[in-house]
Formats: sequence, structure tokens, C-alpha cells
Amino acid sequence: MGQIHRKTGETDVRVEFNLDGQGRASLQTGAPFLDHMLTLFAVHGFFDLTIQARGDLEIDAHHTVEDIGISLGEALAQAAGERKSIRRYGEAHVPMDEACARVVLDLSNRPYLLYEVPPMSARVGDFETELMPEFLRALSQRGGITLHVHVLYGSNTHHMIEAVFKALGRALDQATQLDPRRGGVPSSKGVL
Repeated sequence: MGQIHRKTGETDVRVEFNLDGQGRASLQTGAPFLDHMLTLFAVHGFFDLTIQARGDLEIDAHHTVEDIGISLGEALAQAAGERKSIRRYGEAHVPMDEACARVVLDLSNRPYLLYEVPPMSARVGDFETELMPEFLRALSQRGGITLHVHVLYGSNTHHMIEAVFKALGRALDQATQLDPRRGGVPSSKGVL
């Protein structure tokens, strides 16, 4: 279980994240589309996720979305602990109607985001789609994740982003599963 409280002059974010959950989400971020996407992430990753966030949404959602990514990444790192006996790598392809996303990740403690997507609409509802890589970068940096996100094809922006969050949940679930053959950290260096 990871629990984080991040309070800045722009946001106040509380996250509880259980890697070994049942896919339950309780989300109040002030960004309804992000709530929807994080619910899909939790359901498809079998994570229990609670987020309460307040931010300067009267300006825009940038600070709130980024700080949720930061907080979720820190909660993930806390929940993963020393990362002993985990599979470490995860990969998932998820179709969503005409769209298909692939997420490949490594819980390496070496943060990196590769984000390749087709052109998207500027917004889905009130959500600015340019915030997607901001959220994923913050998650990657604070969670210690090498994260490669590819939307292979698609024409509906909602479908493309939904496929990404479902694939992210599935890939992270795979990477955090215990490998019964491994007793220590999954690295030839002995440390991640």
C-alpha cells in the first residue's frame, strides 16, 4: 500500500494505492475525464485506488493533472517497496473499437517516457489531451518507470486515450506480479 499527501500552493492531492487490490476506484480529482481514465486503470490492473485532489482548475487542469501523476507515481514506488521478487517488466496491447494502444514498461527505477500517438483532438470534454504526456511523465519519473506508450492507430481521441489507460493498468499489473522463481531484486546488478 502506498499513501501520499502532496500539498502545494496550487494543489492538494491525496492518493492511496494498493497493488494487490480488486479493481476498486474512488476518485475525486475535479477532472471528470481523468477520473474515468483512472477508474479504467484501476479496474484493468486490479488495483485499489483512492484519489482526492483539489487544484487551481479555474486556471486550467495542468497543475492538478501533473500533481496527480506525481502523487500516484510516489504511491506506486512506496507500494512496490524494494521491488523484490517481482516480474519487473510488463506489456499489454488493448484495442478500443477502432483504436489500439500498446504499453511496455520496466519498473527499473530509471524513469523514462516514450510517448508516440497519432494526432488527437485538442480536448475530450473539458480535458486537454496535451496533459496526457504530462501525467505519464510525472508518473514515470516519480514511480521509477521506463514507460513506452504507443497508440498504434485510431481516429477517436477518447478511444485512443482509453486504450492507453487500460493497457497501462494491465502492463503494470503484470510487472508487479511476484515471480516464484526469484528471491531477490530482478537485476543482474542486485539493485534497481
